[in-house]
Amino acid sequence: MTSKNTADDNWVRTWGTSPQAPDAALDHSFTDVTLRQVVRVSGGGRRVRVRFTNEYGTEALTIGAARVGLATPDGGVRSDTDRVLTFAGSPTAKVPAGAPILSDPVDLPLPALSELSVSLHLPEPVKTSTCHGMGVQTSWTIPGNAVASPALPGNATSLPVQAFLSAVEVLPDGPAAVVVALGDSITDGFGSTPNAHRRWTDRLAERLTERGGPAVHVSNQGISGNRVLNDGFGAAALARFDRDVLATPGLGYVVVSEGLGDIAVSFAPRGDDGLPTDFTAAFPGGPVTADDVIAAYRQLITRAHGHGVKIYAATLTPYGNDDMFTPEGEDARQAVNAWIRTGGAFDAVLDFDAVWRDPADPVRTRDGFHAGDAHGSDAGYRALADSLDLSLFV
Repeated sequence: MTSKNTADDNWVRTWGTSPQAPDAALDHSFTDVTLRQVVRVSGGGRRVRVRFTNEYGTEALTIGAARVGLATPDGGVRSDTDRVLTFAGSPTAKVPAGAPILSDPVDLPLPALSELSVSLHLPEPVKTSTCHGMGVQTSWTIPGNAVASPALPGNATSLPVQAFLSAVEVLPDGPAAVVVALGDSITDGFGSTPNAHRRWTDRLAERLTERGGPAVHVSNQGISGNRVLNDGFGAAALARFDRDVLATPGLGYVVVSEGLGDIAVSFAPRGDDGLPTDFTAAFPGGPVTADDVIAAYRQLITRAHGHGVKIYAATLTPYGNDDMFTPEGEDARQAVNAWIRTGGAFDAVLDFDAVWRDPADPVRTRDGFHAGDAHGSDAGYRALADSLDLSLFV
């Protein structure tokens, strides 16, 4: 295992999501509301702290109160696990614009794969929200300060994003490390069943828990629509690598599953029969080549190795089912995959392409594994995770 944590001051990230700047789809304003969000952790621990974020806020964020506890169905909190979160000993906090904040640790035995409820009261108006665009688990807003409510109040409404919450960290009971999955919508789990934990990273966490031995936690840093080289939906992977990956407590392994968006957008159909203008406008920057993507991978590899962690690459999955498909884009995808498989630069190769491709039509994903386009189904994501050699995470 590349990085082991045994001392009481060594934390590991057991759940994570990548903060995004607000846009028309993500931006939400809040005034005197409680956000209740449920996340499933990967590995367990005996103490817990929560990372909140105002990294894309334009003004200070006021936290009026915050609590955590093991979740019960339908938005409730198990009363014997309910814990008040503090910040430098205070139940309130001001988070400067552009900054995250870590809560003080609380004693809370947290089993692996358990669901944790995080409640956050925002007493003052919030004009610019730091969110994550696609939550795979339902969250809620509740008027006023309802952080102490053991059951979800009847006036709660669903929240379509994950807001101001970016990580849960634990003190493990023994040696532990973290694998961070850096990716796009395939890693973010687009197309998977909400509230069912069907992303490939969820299944990987299950397999690692079932295996036993030294704990390996999983942090999902996928952003739907994300690219390696250029911004668009979230900051580019090259830009967010330090924050979302290298700064992860307990980091031991990185899995890069990204680059298909760079190629698909660059080679997408143009003209009257091409993609809508408002869609392409969301992806700024000039077109990139297979060589550009490979050069970006080399940067990620160098930066990961400089921090003493192993970095693995997933081959780019087929996208012949998608409207962005072109033969030229397919040629670029194949070139990138050939380099991943034979270049020897990554510490290991995870052949997602081989798992998903249709033997009768290799540019497309096999039936049952896709959601009608380039994204996976529950079965498709499970197949990716089940294909992984767990001896890579030891």
